[in-house]
Amino acid sequence: MNKNLESWKTPGAVVIAGVLIAVAVIFSGGPKDSTGTQQVNNAQQEQQTGSLDKVAKVTKNDHIRGDIKAPIKIIEYSDFECPFCKRFHEDTMQKVMEEYGESGQVAWVFRQFPLDQLHPVKAKLEAATSECVAEIGGNDAFWAFADRFFELTPSNNRTDVDTVLPQIISELGLSQSAIDECVASGKFDQHIQDDIDNAIATGGRGTPWSIVVTEDGKQFPLNGAQPFAAVQSLIDIASK
Repeated sequence: MNKNLESWKTPGAVVIAGVLIAVAVIFSGGPKDSTGTQQVNNAQQEQQTGSLDKVAKVTKNDHIRGDIKAPIKIIEYSDFECPFCKRFHEDTMQKVMEEYGESGQVAWVFRQFPLDQLHPVKAKLEAATSECVAEIGGNDAFWAFADRFFELTPSNNRTDVDTVLPQIISELGLSQSAIDECVASGKFDQHIQDDIDNAIATGGRGTPWSIVVTEDGKQFPLNGAQPFAAVQSLIDIASK
C-alpha cells in the first residue's frame, strides 16, 4: 500500500486522503489492509517509495472507456482475480462512468496488475486473455470481457478459467482458437509486465491501485476499493 502522501498535488489532499482511508475501512470487509487492497508482500517493493510522476502517459493503445480527451482520467491498475478489484469495477467505476463518462468529464483507463504471489497462473492468464480479446475484438470487446468476467468470477484464485473464459469468448462471438493461439504466443507478456512495473513505480503495492490525472497534469493517488462517494469527492477536487 502506498503511504507516501507527499505526492499529492494540492494542500487539501492530505485531508482527503484521510477521508478516503476512513471511508474505505467502513466500506470493505474481509482479510485485507485498511484500504480494501490486496497487497504484494515483497520486501524489495516495500523499500520503494514510488512516484506518481512516473505514471505512463495515456495513449490510444490503452484500454479506455470514455473519451481519451476527457479532462480527468482515472488510471486503474487491476488484477482480474482480486475481489476488491471486482468490487471497485462493479460498484464504483461503473457508477463513475454513468455519472461522468457520458458527458466526457472522466475517462477510465484499465491497466494490468496481476499479483502472482496471491493469484498464481490464473491472474496472468486472464490478463493475457483480455489483451487478446482487445486485439481481436477491439476496445469494446475488451470492456465487455472485463465487465462479464468480474460479474462471473468468485475471485481470489477460485475462478474456473476452463469454463469462464470460453463462456465469455463465446458470448462475445470471438474465435476460441484465435484467442488460444494469441495467449499461447506470449505476445502480450511484456506489455503486462510493463503495466506491473509502472504500477509499482508509481507507488502501487496492491490492487486496485489507481491514479487520477487531470488535464493540467495534477495527479492524485486512489488506493483500494474506494466507494463511489469517495471517488466523487476526489473528482471534484481534481476538477478545480
